[in-house]
Amino acid sequence: MNMPQQVKQKVMASHLKRQAYCYVRQSTLKQVFENTESTKRQYALRDRAVALGWPMVQIVTVDSDLGETATSVADRQGFQKLMTEVSLGRVGLVMGLEVSRLARNNADWARLIEICALTDTLILDEEGIYDPTDFNDRLLLNMKGTFSEVELHVLRSRLRGGILSKARRGELKTRLPTGFIYDHNDKIIIDPDKQVQQCIRLFFDIFQRTGAAFATVKAFAKDDVKFPCRIQSGPDKGKIKWQRLTSGRALVILKNPRYAGAYYYGARRARKNIDGSIMYRKVPRDEWLVLIKDAHPAYIAWEQYEENLRRMRQNAVAYNIIDRKTPPREGPCLLQGLAICGKCGQRMTIRYKYQKKGRVDPVYLCQRHRIERWENSCQYIPGASINEAISKLVLESVTPLTLEVALQVQKELEDRFNEADKLRKQQVERAEYEANLARRRFMQVDPENRLVADTLEAEWNEKLRQLQDANDYYETHRQKESEKLKKVQQKEVVKLARDFPKLWKNPRTPIREKKRMIRFLIEDVTMIRGENITLHVRFKGGAKKTLTLPPPLQAGNIMRRIRKSSRLSMNCLPIILTRK
Repeated sequence: MNMPQQVKQKVMASHLKRQAYCYVRQSTLKQVFENTESTKRQYALRDRAVALGWPMVQIVTVDSDLGETATSVADRQGFQKLMTEVSLGRVGLVMGLEVSRLARNNADWARLIEICALTDTLILDEEGIYDPTDFNDRLLLNMKGTFSEVELHVLRSRLRGGILSKARRGELKTRLPTGFIYDHNDKIIIDPDKQVQQCIRLFFDIFQRTGAAFATVKAFAKDDVKFPCRIQSGPDKGKIKWQRLTSGRALVILKNPRYAGAYYYGARRARKNIDGSIMYRKVPRDEWLVLIKDAHPAYIAWEQYEENLRRMRQNAVAYNIIDRKTPPREGPCLLQGLAICGKCGQRMTIRYKYQKKGRVDPVYLCQRHRIERWENSCQYIPGASINEAISKLVLESVTPLTLEVALQVQKELEDRFNEADKLRKQQVERAEYEANLARRRFMQVDPENRLVADTLEAEWNEKLRQLQDANDYYETHRQKESEKLKKVQQKEVVKLARDFPKLWKNPRTPIREKKRMIRFLIEDVTMIRGENITLHVRFKGGAKKTLTLPPPLQAGNIMRRIRKSSRLSMNCLPIILTRK
């Protein structure tokens, strides 16, 4: 190959003593297999080095970055090795088909030029050879790097524009959550698998009933109901896997607007870190690029989706969430999550004081200012008398509705049993289908072909064992659950529900269930402690009622009053201490 005289003049003996590096790269594996001509042209640069005077033994080919993008050096081990060798002064010539093969990032390209200039290393591409120490060559190399980055930006802009245009119409295909699939026309439809449908609908029904994601997970675990999960990668991609429901999975489902029939795009933003890695962050809904309601069939209405998000925000325990209403728990404070401070308007927290003989005294405390600014707490209100007043108010309010409540409780118990029983029955049907499929495969094989027949026979036996296990599991749980719903027990529930005061005062009634009953009636309670304790109760529907309670009188308060007042004599102390 004949080289121009000007090019040969740039190659010195000092360059020929060092190695020549030929850098080979393709952006994707698809390009490696399909764009083979470009790869051949890159390897052919070694002939250019031989023509310049480098022996073949001194030419090193770096092709470990085939299939890697050049937008960053983070994952390009070959380019990092090249930069290391150049910085150590071991390289006399760096060869690349064009600038875009070496770097698509102008910062990486400029860094390579700077190091080559410091170590007196030449750069060669398909159009010529350049000396980074020469001003004109350096200017040309920088311009090529800029044009390469501009080219990448233009390509990305075109692709991005096409993606956004398709997303704004709701036609861009994205990964669907479990419960949805694409049909033959690329339209989103509900998964035709009835078991998947009923399991997801059961999930939303339980959340609507319990009001907490963790309580929903507990309900699935209690009934031993598995939840579907579609495999997204690997040899089993697209298949449904049944596994235990987790809290993280439950939160993802509740926050996904797909289940409400909405198409969305751009809920996350990507940002490049210093090391070249990509970091994703979630953005608020008003910053999403696309949000199309009623774009496809849904499991729940959009209003229910919004209500689920609101309940999860109220359930949050972070201190920076002001309007939080925690879900009902086991503690004896009946107004847990409903109490509002009448002085500052913040939600009040609860505390429990453990006394002798296992007694627990509830306390309502407003300490937002103490936590944030180390100021005094607004109010400290003992809750024993408040619990008694709220219990009396509930008994007065619920009495006309007791029969309706009894019927709803009985119907809900039956619905829970039927839903769980139906899902377990479908699991048996699925195991039976797989066993029949394995049997048909075994019957179709040639009996003389024992290599295949033995494998299919073993698979058939395994499916039969799974079918038997599914049947035993179904019968065991059906018998266990049916015992809980015997007619005698149902009559006892109805009888007990008709006498609501007896149900409320029954020590076996959990505190959690009492709190749920209260939330069906009361929206919130504003507390003000002065000479008396005033409760402003706001009912569901807007009705209001005010309760006035005497302040709690405790021994500690009495001693403080005695010290402040000289008019009381010590002879009155035994009488005062006997007051409740």
